[in-house]
Amino acid sequence: MDIQTLRDRHPDHWMRATAIRALTLDAVAAANSGHSGMPMGMADVATVLFANHLKFDASAPRWPDRDRFILSAGHGSMLLYSLMYLTGYADMTLDQVKNFRQWGAITAGHPEYGHVSAAETTTGPLGQGISNAVGFAMAEESLRARWGAKVQDHYTYVIAGDGCLMEGVSQEAIGLAGKLQLSRLIVLWDDNGITIDGKVSLSDVTDQAARFTASGWDVFSCDGHDPEDIDRAITAAKASPRPAMIACKTHIAIGHAAQGTSKGHGALTDKAQLQAAKDGYGWPGGPFEVPADVKSWWEAVGARGAVDRAAWESRLESLSLAKQTEFARIFAGDAPNKLSATIRAVKKQAVEDLPKLATRAASEKVLAAVNPVCQETIGGSADLTGSNNTKTADLGVFSAEDRKGRYVYYGIREHGMAAAMNGLALHGGVRAYGGTFMCFTDYARPSMRLSALMGVPVVYVMTHDSIGLGEDGPTHQPVEHLAISRATPNTYVIRPADLVETAEAWEIALSTKTTPTVLALSRQNLPAVRKTHTNQNLVSKGAYVLAEATGKRQVILMATGSEVEIALKARDLLEAEGIGTRVVSMPCQELFAEQDAAYRRKVLPPGAVRVAIEAGVRFGWDTWLFGEGGKRDKADFVGMQGFGASAPAERLYAEFGITAEAAAAKAKALL
Repeated sequence: MDIQTLRDRHPDHWMRATAIRALTLDAVAAANSGHSGMPMGMADVATVLFANHLKFDASAPRWPDRDRFILSAGHGSMLLYSLMYLTGYADMTLDQVKNFRQWGAITAGHPEYGHVSAAETTTGPLGQGISNAVGFAMAEESLRARWGAKVQDHYTYVIAGDGCLMEGVSQEAIGLAGKLQLSRLIVLWDDNGITIDGKVSLSDVTDQAARFTASGWDVFSCDGHDPEDIDRAITAAKASPRPAMIACKTHIAIGHAAQGTSKGHGALTDKAQLQAAKDGYGWPGGPFEVPADVKSWWEAVGARGAVDRAAWESRLESLSLAKQTEFARIFAGDAPNKLSATIRAVKKQAVEDLPKLATRAASEKVLAAVNPVCQETIGGSADLTGSNNTKTADLGVFSAEDRKGRYVYYGIREHGMAAAMNGLALHGGVRAYGGTFMCFTDYARPSMRLSALMGVPVVYVMTHDSIGLGEDGPTHQPVEHLAISRATPNTYVIRPADLVETAEAWEIALSTKTTPTVLALSRQNLPAVRKTHTNQNLVSKGAYVLAEATGKRQVILMATGSEVEIALKARDLLEAEGIGTRVVSMPCQELFAEQDAAYRRKVLPPGAVRVAIEAGVRFGWDTWLFGEGGKRDKADFVGMQGFGASAPAERLYAEFGITAEAAAAKAKALL
């Protein structure tokens, strides 16, 4: 539908949608930066969605039973910011819109979770939003099954563009959603045929409708500028028994000189062209001005959901006090009161039994104790359940047939799994963990980075964490992956040495609210190294003294995970020669860095030579070898210099020199 026909047939809708276009043009022009075309092109779709379908209350942005709206095409952030300002979100003032993309403003270039109240997730890296949305929809299905439709009953809507659908993670996501029949998930595809380089046909021939259909979705289409046709399509999609995609045929940068061109994707800042577009729209007023009747209509849309929210609050209050308290707890992200006692019991039993276990198997033991206590956990694996040891007997399987199941078979979709887990965590009410091999963090990296950026407590169970996995060889042996994970801000990378440390690691992972955790777990069996019970969580300190020097302390050996055993054996060799040697287990460098200087100095005092032992690359270890009172000429590292090889683990450790003898020799050479 062309502009004149739209203005003639739907004059009120036209002005309301054009408020989004005008604010977008003004904000991008003021910033001299941004993306104008998508908000302009999808303004009609967004107006119909918010006015006729979306269940939300602008005065209560985090209401647990609201519909979720995800702008996967995050470069078009002014669409979201305009809608927030128009509908009356308290945090989205006109000054925030005017300061789009400026220092100190919440109106970042791409929507950021935690900055603006209506941003359900951080989008911008294309494909992430639509993939997160699968997790949101999974959480809604799970919670509705467990709590009932009176408490959880809502949709997840996504606006996605061609870029989102081209990114490979989108296929992982839509394939999973189709298999799980997530009928409350609706994707609105901005089908404008344009990318930055030019027409989509320059680089792609995919029949997107056929692709979604083949993946188990129902597919609809509409004229993305005709409000009646848009409404019809959304209504039909909501009635679908499967996830739904609506192909919304639109003009990028509609009404502007750049309409239908790649130039329309970016910042449209030419003053004459901007004014000509507004004149063509019939838009009155100057920059950032919205007619009072249009603004009041939008504010009424934003307030309409207060009735639904009040009714929901009444239904929640009808539950028993215990259920209300539990619901509040899981949405607050608080750990259950029984968690600490459960972990202590696991630790106490471990000290009595002193089992020789791979830490992946130790993790399974912890989960077997914890999952019945933390009923909000939803676990899974990217087709490595038996190797990651992530499924416990009590979970059941989350599927189209059983929404109460708490274990997800993600298939060979590491990236899609990580993105879905972000969505699960962001939805609220659940704790997500999922496993794959440590080496395949490479496949999950973009979503793991966003976990950290957003501050969501997803748990990444990464097993087969070193050359210790053996015969699968260097393609599967991670050497740089610990360093990569540690280099990511706001991430706890915990590499436990035995069952006790693994239990403490899980307690941390299930208690934190704002930090994702990477658990690096061994394939090979490891001896117990913590042999005395303590209620204190020593892993929470990041590093601690595991074995003290018997005489004058001359050497400090630092190690993580499977190499703690090697450090203890090296200590025995050195002590036998009268060289006083302390062993420091350092399962989490990030937590150690958070401790005060006095504690760090107590664990790593100056004076002694230092050797770090880890079956990975050295990168990152110099902080603890040279810093904190250490000296460059009195420190060394035992680990990997390059990639691994295919052979049994014992042979690999010997060939690469990661042995007690090598560690002891390096320590003596420094004395």
